[in-house]
Amino acid sequence: MSNLRPFHLAFPVDDLEAARVFYGTVLQCEQGREDLHWIDYSLFGHQIVAHLDPSHVHPVAVENAVDGDSVPVPHFGIILTFDQFDSLKERLEANAGTRWVIRPKTRFEGQPGEQRTMFFLDPAGNALEFKAFADDAQIFAV
Repeated sequence: MSNLRPFHLAFPVDDLEAARVFYGTVLQCEQGREDLHWIDYSLFGHQIVAHLDPSHVHPVAVENAVDGDSVPVPHFGIILTFDQFDSLKERLEANAGTRWVIRPKTRFEGQPGEQRTMFFLDPAGNALEFKAFADDAQIFAV
């Protein structure tokens, strides 16, 4: 997996300052360039861009059943190491403002693709998922 290139994702937010606090302080993403209408962040080495859309309505996500949970669609996030996952989980649990969708748990326990996962919302209502596999070879297991 070391040959993977960073992805780029642009997404709408209705409040750039709320996005700045969430992505910069809560998630501890390094900030890159910014303009009056957007802010770049490094999300574990990937470029994400919060674009201001004052008329943005918090998305009403479709929910699909996955291993007994209602998973919001769309969502985005990163596959972390266990240490990174645990560190982020602790930060989010300590943050009283975290808007959990699915609290941290183990999914597909004892099956191919077993993973730790958690879902939460940013201030604009965008759903994020962060997960970790004990064995990255299981990421695409069938």
